[in-house]
Amino acid sequence: MRKQATDPIQITKDVENITGSTEEEQPLSPMARMFHESDSNVYIIVIICFKTQINPEVIKANLVHTLLTHPRFYSLQVADEKNGGAIKWVRTKVDLDNHVKVRTLNHNVDSPDMYVEDYVSNLSKTKISMSMPMWDLHLLNIKTSDAESVAVLRVHHSIGDGTSLMSLFMSCTRKVSDPEALPTLPITKKEKPDSSSGGFFQNFNKVFLLLVMYWNTLVDVVMFFVTIFFLEDTKTPLKGPVGVGSTPRWIVHRTVSLDDVKLVKNAMKATINDVMVAVTQAALSRYLNRKYGKNKKGRRGTEGNNNLPKNIRLRATCFVNLRPYLGNQDASDMMESSSKVKLGNMIGYVLFPFTIALREDPLEYVRSAKATGKRKKASLEAKCTYFMAKFFLKFFGTKLASFPTQTTLWFSNVPGPQEEVTCFGHQVAYIAPTCYGQPNALMIHVVSYANKMKIILSVDEERVPDPHQLCDDLEESLKLIKDVVIEKGLVKCPV
Repeated sequence: MRKQATDPIQITKDVENITGSTEEEQPLSPMARMFHESDSNVYIIVIICFKTQINPEVIKANLVHTLLTHPRFYSLQVADEKNGGAIKWVRTKVDLDNHVKVRTLNHNVDSPDMYVEDYVSNLSKTKISMSMPMWDLHLLNIKTSDAESVAVLRVHHSIGDGTSLMSLFMSCTRKVSDPEALPTLPITKKEKPDSSSGGFFQNFNKVFLLLVMYWNTLVDVVMFFVTIFFLEDTKTPLKGPVGVGSTPRWIVHRTVSLDDVKLVKNAMKATINDVMVAVTQAALSRYLNRKYGKNKKGRRGTEGNNNLPKNIRLRATCFVNLRPYLGNQDASDMMESSSKVKLGNMIGYVLFPFTIALREDPLEYVRSAKATGKRKKASLEAKCTYFMAKFFLKFFGTKLASFPTQTTLWFSNVPGPQEEVTCFGHQVAYIAPTCYGQPNALMIHVVSYANKMKIILSVDEERVPDPHQLCDDLEESLKLIKDVVIEKGLVKCPV
C-alpha cells in the first residue's frame, strides 16, 4: 500500500427537499439499474486538465446553460414504493454549491502530480448521496507537470455511458483554432456494397456473410452463458476476487502518441482499437511474465525467461456503443426531442479473449487482435447482451443480469476531439476518463485527444500495487510494435 498524500475526502451534502415534487418521471433503464448493484455500483470519473488556471465562477455560470439543461443532471433517483421499490427519475432544484467543490490548495505541495493522483483515488472511497442528483465537479487550481489546473467530474454511471457523456462534454467545448466551431469526432464509415454489380455471386456472398454472423452470434451467446455459470478466467495476479467492486481504486494515466498508433494501424490495415488491444495484450504479457518470474525466483524462473504458465485464459469485458454516430451539437440542441443524442446507457458488451504470451514478433499481437476484432464485428453479441440484460432484469431480477465477474478486466475505447479545444474558455490539455466500482481489479480506458492517446488505468491497490509499471509496459509495448513496423519497411519512417 502506498502512502496517501492527503486524507480520504469526506463528501457530505445537505439533504434536498424532494417531498414537494409530485411529477412522475421515467424509471431507470435496465442497464442503469445494473450500475446500482452492490458488486457494480459504478461511477465515471473524468479528469480534465487545462493549460490555464480555472475560474470557478465562469465554470458555474456556464454549467447552468449546459449540463444543467439536461434532466438527468437535475433529477434525483428515487425509489418508487408503488412499483416495488424500482428507482425512477424525479426532477428537483439544483444548488450548484452542493455539486461544485473548489479546493483551496497549499501551493507548497511537495509533489503536485501525486497530490492530484491521491485526490482522484480518494474519491473512489466515497459515494454521492442519492438525496441529490448524482454528479459533482471538483476544481483544483494546482500546477502539475503537464497542466496548470485540474477539474475532476464524477458522474454515476446510471446517468450515462462514456459515449453520451463525451458527446455532452464536446457540446460544451469549442475549437482552439475557431472559437465559434464545435469540435469533431473521428467517424468510422462502413463501406456499402456496390449494388451496380449484382448477380448470383454477390447475393451468395451476402447470404454467406449473414450465416457467418448468425453462427458467430450463437457461439458468443452460448459462451456468454457458459461464462456466467462456470467458465472463469485463470487466477493470475491481475484477477480480482469476488467483492473487488467495492474496493478503493488507484487511478493513473499515461500519454502516448496518437500518430504512432495510426502508423501501426495503417501499416497493419487494422483499426485504432485493434492496435490498442494489441498493445494491451503485449503489455499484460510482459507484466505477468515479470510477476511470475519474481514468484519463481530462487528456483528456476528469472525475469528474462518465459515464466508464463501455459494456456492462460484472460478475457476483457469490452463495452460497445449501440448508438449511431452522435455527431456534434450544441448543448441546447441536444435537449430537443428531435435530437438523436440521448444520455443513458445504450451499450452492450462482448467477452474479448486476450492472448497472453511472449512473442518473438510483436506484430503477432496486432494480427491476433485484428482477427479477434474482425470476428467480434461479425457477431450480434453486443446487442444480445444488451437485450438479455433487459430481459433478465424484467423476469429474473438482477442476479442473472449483472456484469460478468468471471473476466479479468474491463476495456473501453472512447474517441475524443480530433483537435485541441477550450471548455468554457479554458484550453484543455488532455482528458482522462475512467471508472470505479466495477467488479474487476483492472480497468483500462483509452481515449484520443488531438494528436495524443491517453491510457488510463483504474486498479485495485491490493491486486495491482504497481500501476505505473504497467503504464511503462504499455508505453514500451507500443514502441516495440512501432519499431518493428518501421524496421520491416511496412511504412516509411516518419521524419
